Amino acid sequence: MQAADEYLGSLQTFRHGIHPEEYKDRSSAAPIERMPFVEEYILPLSQHLGAPSRPIVKVGQKVLRGEMIAEAAGLVSVALHAPVDGTVVAIDLFDHPNGQMQPAIKIKTDPFSSQRMQVNPVLPVEQMSYQQFIDGVQQAGIVGMGGAAFPAHVKFSIPEGKSCKYLMLNGCECEPFLTCDHRVMVEYSEALMDGIHIVQHFIKAERIYIAIEANKPDAIAILKAAAAKSPLPIVVAPLVVKYPQGAEKMMITAILGEEVPTGKLPLDVGTMVSNVGTVAALSDYFRMGKPLIERVLTVTGTAVKRAANILVPIGTPMHQVVDYCGGITTDTPRILLGGPMMGMVQKNLDVPVVKGTSGILILTDNEVQSFDTYSCIRCGRCLEACPLFLNPARLGLMAKHGLWDEMEENNVMDCFECASCSFVCPSGIPLVQSFRVGKSMIREKKSREKSQKK
Repeated sequence: MQAADEYLGSLQTFRHGIHPEEYKDRSSAAPIERMPFVEEYILPLSQHLGAPSRPIVKVGQKVLRGEMIAEAAGLVSVALHAPVDGTVVAIDLFDHPNGQMQPAIKIKTDPFSSQRMQVNPVLPVEQMSYQQFIDGVQQAGIVGMGGAAFPAHVKFSIPEGKSCKYLMLNGCECEPFLTCDHRVMVEYSEALMDGIHIVQHFIKAERIYIAIEANKPDAIAILKAAAAKSPLPIVVAPLVVKYPQGAEKMMITAILGEEVPTGKLPLDVGTMVSNVGTVAALSDYFRMGKPLIERVLTVTGTAVKRAANILVPIGTPMHQVVDYCGGITTDTPRILLGGPMMGMVQKNLDVPVVKGTSGILILTDNEVQSFDTYSCIRCGRCLEACPLFLNPARLGLMAKHGLWDEMEENNVMDCFECASCSFVCPSGIPLVQSFRVGKSMIREKKSREKSQKK
């Protein structure tokens, strides 16, 4: 953190938020390693928000690395590709990181293949129409790499009547422990800058911001030097180290001083936000013809022998990724996919890496404590923590009594579940979990009402 002090005084941020311990020093200096190929890969058809991909291969069919094996099944859907040369051995239900059994394609790796992909650039970007670019992103299977896995072609599509004044690249990586975006910015800066040029060719934003928290001074320095050489209007924006600085609405507020209105999207204030890994993936596809078949993720935590940042083929069983890092040091690990604030708890590691897997966090049982829950003491800490200025205490009481309509009236749908309120609550009230239930009930009610009108 001392190296970041030179930026203090010029740092920008948003109001409220929290300051959890970072624990990034475990892996922040670990260079990206390539995961060795394994014997089998399991590729869920649902690895993104929206409709699952539709299989276009059959059991017994041989596939090549980078070959499309499932097509987009709608507007909000993306293609899926083989991460290795091999043979399709099953199309069936398999364990998914979301805790359910989901349809997936299982590929057995060809042990005699070199697994080298032939460089096959798509149509030059300069010759593409805007729609061809959008279609290409969808065909490449590119999604948001920050964890949400929102189809990137939808993000890059600007609806009629709207425009993008500002393009923002999210390199904040505010979740504790995770460092994969940090390493992408340091080691893949050329691909990142090239991805920016590709997007800018079609978006034509007035200004491009690369938002980076000040605890990544090496990334800030590298990208400032790269931006200085670029003809594009790129500004590297160091931000205060605070959670959830990487939430797109918080980032927009920090950099532009503007607030995205309730129920609105960043484009409603002329801004488009994309993760740095997502933009770097554009360069891989449009320059080399390489779709999204692998991603960088962080393996870390006190219960794993060696913390690392690894380039992992999509579909790799997670237990094999952890074994590559030396395995687990305890008999009672706690496993999360993603960071400790918004990560998804796992019962085991018998699930595959998917496009939205930003990290595998393994903690000892002692570090993940179970708290007794007490009544709200009206301390106001959750109000001070909430970056959206909601009233988590009031919403929690409404959820407790099943007052779903009242929760909606108090803007619970604006909550992006950062868990800041749960983190600071001295009574141990699982606020964010109750909000998820409330939001689910509200969506279910609206769906019923919509069906009844038909």
